[in-house]
Amino acid sequence: MTLTIYNTLTRRKEPFESRKPGKVQMYCCGITVYDYCHLGHGRTCIVWDVVRRYLEWRGYEVQYVQNFTDIDDKILNRARAEGTSMEAVSERFIEAYFEDMERLNVRPADAYPRATSTLDGIKRLVYDLEQKGYAYPEQGDVYYSVRQFADYGKLSGRKLEDLQAGASGRVEVEDPDSQKKKDPFDFALWKAAKPGEPAWDSPWGPGRPGWHIECSAMVRERLGETIDFHMGGGDLIFPHHENEIAQSEAVTGKPLARYWLHNGMVKVGGEKMSKSLGNFVTIRDILAQYDPMAVRLFVLQAQYRKPLDFTPEALAAATNGWKTLKEGLLFGYYSIINNSWEDDSPNPNPAPNSLIQRFREAVDEDFNFAGGLAVLFEIAKKLQREANILVHQGESTTSVRQLRQQWQTLVELAGVLGFRAEPDEKVQESNGGLKDEEIEALIEKRAAARKEKNFAEGDRIRDELLSLGITLMDRPGGVTHWHGKNN
Repeated sequence: MTLTIYNTLTRRKEPFESRKPGKVQMYCCGITVYDYCHLGHGRTCIVWDVVRRYLEWRGYEVQYVQNFTDIDDKILNRARAEGTSMEAVSERFIEAYFEDMERLNVRPADAYPRATSTLDGIKRLVYDLEQKGYAYPEQGDVYYSVRQFADYGKLSGRKLEDLQAGASGRVEVEDPDSQKKKDPFDFALWKAAKPGEPAWDSPWGPGRPGWHIECSAMVRERLGETIDFHMGGGDLIFPHHENEIAQSEAVTGKPLARYWLHNGMVKVGGEKMSKSLGNFVTIRDILAQYDPMAVRLFVLQAQYRKPLDFTPEALAAATNGWKTLKEGLLFGYYSIINNSWEDDSPNPNPAPNSLIQRFREAVDEDFNFAGGLAVLFEIAKKLQREANILVHQGESTTSVRQLRQQWQTLVELAGVLGFRAEPDEKVQESNGGLKDEEIEALIEKRAAARKEKNFAEGDRIRDELLSLGITLMDRPGGVTHWHGKNN
């Protein structure tokens, strides 16, 4: 079976082949941290989180980097409105981001570079572009000369004569810097300092970087000149990702990424959900009404490249669907409590090959998570029926070993998609009794397994602790916090 992926750059599905055998480098354009994340951000983060999980499950060693844009006009505007600083606004919403993603069970990236921590790399890249004739200074600004890059438009398919100023809402339609540019299509790499704004020294005078150059520099600094996957929302194809290609490839002469992946937008009433349109719903607002795993299910039930329509009815349906999956995932926990497992029997094969094969065949087709979910629902519904039989009849015609295999299969595949089910308080109390040092020892054992890329063992330890009422929370830097009924 071969993993095939739709590549935005070539506009077709292609077999996946990593640059280095067994290793994958992924870069996701992250959040501009001036407000709480909305569901559109949540979709982006959930989708690429599952792509990462799936690649690891397939045996790849994945290096995943996601940036924060912490220098931006919108951040500065919020800071002015609140009478605070750009740094204070950024820190507040970066912390909020981690809180939201933790609830959605989005695993932390391996690194979260920020524009403010990449300024040397940004200035070096701008200098290289100037030396190669792709950039020119003007009154303290530095602009990229679009017409110098012959392949400009290859990602978006746009031609220069079709381009419009103001794409993606990042610049005003009436460009205040138009008089400085040699060509209206040129864009800023470095912006001269303005009164009352943060600024950094540079060869062109004090100022701050343009938006597009930030990601080019962060990719180059953290991952190198060419990576496997460059990802983000579909609204970033033009101009952001188009400009990244122009900046990076003009300097290196190499492809910035082999595969460009883009998720579809979240829509409300047929319009893209966005802060600029004022129709966005924050993740926090949604999680005040719905289970985080129901929201995750809502996102993964749709084909990742297609638009996703946000409606209360769709969330209600996802809630019902999650109830089915959750009952299936908890089947084994309750069975253990009721001593219905043969705990002293040899551990069976963790998954029937046919189910694993069907799941993999579905998801290998351009990350068809909905197809993979169909396998999970099939197993969960079987376990629901078995649970009813056990409750009403006391025994089942299905062997304990078969039930255990089905449950383990469901737990494994649900973990690939990032679902977690927590037993209720009564179940947790029934499984208490571990001392703090015993919990910490298991967490250390899990950390060692994950360091060795043995994610299956890491997930097994996590699920074991979860069955005992202990929830793990992974944070950036390899730190794991836990909480149970006593802390």
